[in-house]
Amino acid sequence: MRIDEQPRTRWVDTSVFQPHPRPDLRLGALHHRVDGGTATEDRIAVQHTVRTATAEYTLLLNAPERLGRRGVGEALRDAVAELRAIDLTYGPTRPESLVSRLRRGEISAESYPPLADLVDRCAAMRAATDGWFDAWAVPGGFDPGGLLGGWAVEQAAARLRATGVHDYAVLTGADLVVRGHAPHGGPWRVAVHHPTDRRRAPLVLEMTAGAVGTSGVTGRQGHVVDPHTGEPADHLVSATVIGPDLAVADAYATALYAAGPAGLAWFRDGSDYRALFAHRR
Repeated sequence: MRIDEQPRTRWVDTSVFQPHPRPDLRLGALHHRVDGGTATEDRIAVQHTVRTATAEYTLLLNAPERLGRRGVGEALRDAVAELRAIDLTYGPTRPESLVSRLRRGEISAESYPPLADLVDRCAAMRAATDGWFDAWAVPGGFDPGGLLGGWAVEQAAARLRATGVHDYAVLTGADLVVRGHAPHGGPWRVAVHHPTDRRRAPLVLEMTAGAVGTSGVTGRQGHVVDPHTGEPADHLVSATVIGPDLAVADAYATALYAAGPAGLAWFRDGSDYRALFAHRR
């Protein structure tokens, strides 16, 4: 991993933080919110929301003026096309997706390098979480849903970097990836709200690289299954994990939601990932 890809996060004292400057991004119990900001003179700021069959994504680009509006538009189209393509190509609920064909034994993961990468990531997270994240412990076979959304965001973010946009945020639900700086020129200011108690002050982060992954904020009980018993997990209300890569943070959050407080042991010993919230039900 390149040095500029390493997570750089500062936790901010909210008593100093309020009322100014305000957060750029807010992650809440059900939705994210973009508070916005004004771009500096040599930057082009763009905000775009795209809906696929399974998710809604918001992309915020803080691009250098040298790219021009046409270049920024092309970068945005590339990232959006990647999100739509992943939804069509890998969605477990689509009968003709690569994941569905893999489950039916029609293809092997090695036939398609991105599919092989997805399968390898799921296997790595199963090992890292002592089996609490297990894409194979679901009815019907392999289902990468616990990290597929984060993987899609990271793939789209790679498209942005390839086209020269290195300052951006991509959000979906209560998850996000950020790199570089916000339109105002400073780090991205992210307010992470308590998943159930809106009266609590949010945890405020200043980020120039990293991801926040959350499981359990949809309000649906039983959407995460204990892979060891097959029963719905009910230890926590939600789990939020921060780290370098959203696919990994998402998988950790899903596993932590299933395992409960015992899963906090995964974030010791110098781990690049940290649990922000792990609230008991």
